[in-house]
Amino acid sequence: MSRRRIDSRNGPTGLLGEIQTLINTEPMDSVYDITGELGRGKFAVVRRCVERSTGKVFAAKFLRKRRRGRDCRAEVVHEMGVLEAARNNPRVVNLHAAYETDHDIILLLEYAAGGEIFDHCDCDELLPEGQITRLIRQTLEGVHLLHQTSVVHLDLKPQNILLTSLAPLGDIKIVDFGLARKLGMVGELREILGTPEYVAPEILNYEPITTATDLWSVGVIAYMLVTGESPFAGDDKQETYLNVSQVNVDYSQEAFSRVSELAVDFIRKLLVKTPEDRPSAADCMTHPWLWQQHQYPSTEPVLPRTPRERSSGTKWAAPAEDPEDKENFTLDSPHTQAKKFRFEEETPAATNSGDGDF
Repeated sequence: MSRRRIDSRNGPTGLLGEIQTLINTEPMDSVYDITGELGRGKFAVVRRCVERSTGKVFAAKFLRKRRRGRDCRAEVVHEMGVLEAARNNPRVVNLHAAYETDHDIILLLEYAAGGEIFDHCDCDELLPEGQITRLIRQTLEGVHLLHQTSVVHLDLKPQNILLTSLAPLGDIKIVDFGLARKLGMVGELREILGTPEYVAPEILNYEPITTATDLWSVGVIAYMLVTGESPFAGDDKQETYLNVSQVNVDYSQEAFSRVSELAVDFIRKLLVKTPEDRPSAADCMTHPWLWQQHQYPSTEPVLPRTPRERSSGTKWAAPAEDPEDKENFTLDSPHTQAKKFRFEEETPAATNSGDGDF
């Protein structure tokens, strides 16, 4: 078996260094049968594969080593490094092995059969609140363990949180660490990256990234699960960025007609513009909404639903004709590009300021 060790020390700021996983250079199909495609993005394809010797199912993520004519090996290896560091985190998908071809590095990942929690945001029937709080609790558990190692995900969204099973509804697994960064490696971390509907205001303003940046995204996810709507999505990206920058959130009775007051309180405390005013993941887990007794048991089964057309934030969206990546955005020169995302500030809504801690 041919293997090699590679590292990401020459990559962008905030990427992890040398990895421990040895990358196989022998053909993957000598060990695994590829049985179908699970999803596709602009620079990645995820395929279902089965290990012949054991019958065990995995998700094989094929990541291009060159993107837009640029060598992206360091970024791919960095994603492996984050997964290695999170091996003891039960809420993060497990990295089983890695392979390399002339064009791709293939990450063999734990298979999550229940699909994305996005499917439960974009459907005719929303999940019972008791199920939602369980999913948010588990997401916070995973985020808290990442933050304890100074890793921020920076692309938390319903498309990047998978379920181990669908009926009954399983546990969550956080995936896609391509944009994750390690804090504290070289001074402050400032980058413009993420997915427009879920990105925090400090990202758009090219201000320092902290663990609080992920907590904003958790607030967006909670909003979507309880309302079925995206709080900041506009008619185009510029309108979406403006909504985020000004924290334009609809807390009307119509939007939250079937949602408890505690749920609204939880979301309000996360969707605040100043990062320092957001609670930590550990503090979030003490919020009474996540522990209240609900009408529905957490084991209530959820029946499969017919897939519907999704928004531009979809995890494995089909490649667009537009050369810009639809999944997320990163700017090669944020110092010169950041201004295009800055906005003239208006007074934030009173409901989004001074919420304080839990």
